Amino acid sequence: MDQLVSFLRLNLYQFINILLAAVRIGSIDGQFIMNPTRQQMQKSDLNLVVSVNPKGHLVMIDASANRLSDEKFFSALEYSIECCLPIIDQIKNLSNKTKRTNIELQKFDNTLVDKITILCYDRILKVFTNFTLDKIARDTAITAIRQDILNELLLKEEISLTNLSDTFTYVVKKIFRNLIFEKSHRCDGRSFDQLRSINCKINLYQPLHGSALFQRGQTQVLCTVAFDALDSQYRNNDFVWRTGYKRKPFILHYEFPPYATNEIGRAYGRADRRELGHGALAEKAVEPIVPNELPFMIRLTSEVLESNGSSSMATVCAASLALMEAGVQIHEPVAGVAIGLVSKCVDDGTVTDYRILTDILGIEDYMGDTDFKVAGTRNSITALQADIKHMEGLPLNIVKDALRAARDARCKIIDIMNKTISEPRKTKKQNTPELETLTIPSHKRGRFLGIGGLNLKKILTQTGVTILPIDEITYSIFAPNKDALNEAKQIIDKLLEEMKEPELEFGGIYTAKIVEIRPNGVLIQLYPTMPPVLLPNSQLDRRKVRHTLY
Repeated sequence: MDQLVSFLRLNLYQFINILLAAVRIGSIDGQFIMNPTRQQMQKSDLNLVVSVNPKGHLVMIDASANRLSDEKFFSALEYSIECCLPIIDQIKNLSNKTKRTNIELQKFDNTLVDKITILCYDRILKVFTNFTLDKIARDTAITAIRQDILNELLLKEEISLTNLSDTFTYVVKKIFRNLIFEKSHRCDGRSFDQLRSINCKINLYQPLHGSALFQRGQTQVLCTVAFDALDSQYRNNDFVWRTGYKRKPFILHYEFPPYATNEIGRAYGRADRRELGHGALAEKAVEPIVPNELPFMIRLTSEVLESNGSSSMATVCAASLALMEAGVQIHEPVAGVAIGLVSKCVDDGTVTDYRILTDILGIEDYMGDTDFKVAGTRNSITALQADIKHMEGLPLNIVKDALRAARDARCKIIDIMNKTISEPRKTKKQNTPELETLTIPSHKRGRFLGIGGLNLKKILTQTGVTILPIDEITYSIFAPNKDALNEAKQIIDKLLEEMKEPELEFGGIYTAKIVEIRPNGVLIQLYPTMPPVLLPNSQLDRRKVRHTLY
């Protein structure tokens, strides 16, 4: 946590003196649209938001797409830069009229940097070149070195703890980055384009509709699938319901409990901003492969059991496995990977050399310049989120190289996933929900529904079967399994059987039971299975009736 605070403090003002412009790009019928309307976005295959600086470098990228090819995505990025540059020119014209002075960036004391480097270089180098250390061991070793250096210098130097801590973080970051260029390998011994070891498992829990475990290095995600009736779809509030999505038949719930990073805290409280953001990214990545017309509601729950970088992209992989194991006929498998970047720059921020890192660790995300989270199929992109920490942004050619590395990594990951399951399950599981339609004649509808839908509520309570109206005479039956469906059918047949009316002979004489006396006549019942009918006073005999004593 202390390292994160130091990093934020170091990078808080890095963009404060730079002009930025942002646009949203859509794509309809292969044509790009700048800042599309809400109606246009409903038809668009792309939702791309980018931020660009005056050099035409990308500062921020966030995108979701309906399986857009990499080449098409490159074209969209080029078009977005062209759209942003005229906006920046207008901002420049406006900024020339103001007299606000630029804020100077904080600079480190070179003397203090040299002292800390001399004291900790060998120890830090030993930690970063020890490939046997895992995340916790590496973090523990760095923390111990940091504490020793702080304790030693605080006794000798008159300097604030904050400044000393920030400078130590800067030195560690510099050593880490230089090693990547000098040694051509990473702190865990992998090459730049090498994936961590991947392990996939499916059908871990038989009672669940679908389940999968995806582990990549020290990042482990358990994903489960639950089906329910369409009536259980997520509904937004009234304002969003009127202006945006009305219902969502597919949702992904992302959970990141504290124990995933060896911490303690409330595990299942209110979702924080990080969980909401990672869950939204994973949902955008998986949704394009899910069929549009679903006969039921799908809820994916992703629980991060262990995390050392890229848990949201591991969620995408686990979700794809779980959906196929549950029998959902997805279009094609999807996978996600995080791509990192370490660069060398001159004083004006121009990148002179860089290394692209595939499947980054948490420490590589922290020490590096970029975290590209890219998800998609073999030949297309479904979601992308780029956290670019480089002060001058990144030129388009570096972004393209990173996306090409992500495409190669996705193909490798999908190949590994296919060894576990390569296509959706063909046969139904015993607990797979059943969905059927039922037609009820309009004159029998009242008896079938009951007062206020009482009969449907009884069926739901007794069997767990949900019955929903499709139109005036057609109803859908959603049952959690085959046995529940058969039980509900028996109840429905009984209700409909009681409504069968016996055939009456015209002019025949029948004995009826008076069930109610009214001012305008009497209600009589000919048979127990028939509803009472009104016999008006005009049809009653006027002769006196002798009461029979029983």
